[in-house]
Amino acid sequence: MRSEVFFIIIGMALVTYFTRFSALALFRFTGVPTWLNKWLKHVPVAILTALIVPSLLLPKGYLDISLNNHYLIAGTVCAFVAYKSRNIIATLGLGMSIMFILKFM
Repeated sequence: MRSEVFFIIIGMALVTYFTRFSALALFRFTGVPTWLNKWLKHVPVAILTALIVPSLLLPKGYLDISLNNHYLIAGTVCAFVAYKSRNIIATLGLGMSIMFILKFM
């Protein structure tokens, strides 16, 4: 392994450790404030949206809002099914089925 990669991994580990340790030390006696707790509840949704939306809208590197974009079609159907049923198995199964049908049809 090259030494640069090793130092990058060590640096990332230190940054992760110190950010978590500082938050633990800061809120050790007082606890997390309610306004921060309310704000932190929205972080997972924001991160998941930031990861999924570019994959649906930019599958080839450019904006593709057409019926040829299989990812967008399957993602839209899956979002609707997930919203209505709240069932992860149904959502995943339907999404994979739609992608299989669109890719091989």
